[in-house]
Amino acid sequence: MLANRVLKRITKQQGIRSYSNDAIRQGFVGTIGNTPLIRIPSLSKITGCNILAKAEFLNPGGSVKDRAALSIIEDAERKGLLKPGGTVIEGTAGNTGIGMAHVCNAKGYKLIIYMPNTQSKEKIDLLKALGCDVRPVPAVPYADPNNYNHIAKRLAEETENAIWGNQFDNTANKDAHFNTTGPEIWEQTEGKLNAWTCSTGTGGTFAGVAAFLKSKNTDIKTVVADPPGSVLYNYYKNGKLQREGDGSITEGIGQGRVTDNMDGALVDDAVHIPDEKSIEMVFKMLHEEGIYIGASSGLNLAAAVEVANSLGEGSTVVTILCDGAARYQTRLFNSEWLQSKGLLQNVPEEYRKSLM
Repeated sequence: MLANRVLKRITKQQGIRSYSNDAIRQGFVGTIGNTPLIRIPSLSKITGCNILAKAEFLNPGGSVKDRAALSIIEDAERKGLLKPGGTVIEGTAGNTGIGMAHVCNAKGYKLIIYMPNTQSKEKIDLLKALGCDVRPVPAVPYADPNNYNHIAKRLAEETENAIWGNQFDNTANKDAHFNTTGPEIWEQTEGKLNAWTCSTGTGGTFAGVAAFLKSKNTDIKTVVADPPGSVLYNYYKNGKLQREGDGSITEGIGQGRVTDNMDGALVDDAVHIPDEKSIEMVFKMLHEEGIYIGASSGLNLAAAVEVANSLGEGSTVVTILCDGAARYQTRLFNSEWLQSKGLLQNVPEEYRKSLM
């Protein structure tokens, strides 16, 4: 594809050559999106289907959340809510904050992040290294006024030239995926797919992609993948906001409510994926495919397999690989930590030698 791209125009302005070329991206912001769609050979073989995964860990900030971060900030700029030198304040479990840190640095904004103190050390250290003012707070339910999102909102209201990103209920998040991720998947598959599945945290990725794909073909099946402790599986299966399971080792996914990004989402079905399957998939992908992914991506692939099996041989199922495993490696690849969660036995025995 790259070989077919033609240099369209070369101009000179003030002695500096300016390029208009699809192969040359403009700065950090210009590199977000257009990630590859990877066929997973081992999973495709065992299902008799095409299991395709959008490699969102190849975004410049390392995760799918780069898309939402850019969309939220540029939406605020267009509306005149965020002016030069301003401050972005957000409540985030990690990846949205990392994406926002990169975008804010590129655009000249300050960033304050509130996050649950349960998040991995790797994420917190990275945010600090990126220049964020990181403020971990106790993890409490959304209904609690001291939930990290509510604290972020209050500070934004008290700060001049500041916005609260509000990633859970700001539908600029969903718009990012309707406008970019969905069209990319449609083009990369040439419209030949049968199902879309992924987990939800804010719901922006799932809902935005589902809306776009359904606008092209209403027969495409859209399936929410849900971890233990979340209410969405029961909500979409039984109409009840009732948790399934006690909690998950995955970070940044699962919900206790329906966010504005998920409100009215086009959902055909839901699957519940236990941590045991997510962990097993993480290690299988590393040792059998060479793909180093986090637990939420493992969950997405496990869901894709389940959906593929329900559709039958020859189907094409698309999901996403949210981020890489480097942000979780002191947990996911630590035998003591896995043992403490009752998950060590789910790491295939032949792969346990790689554990710390």
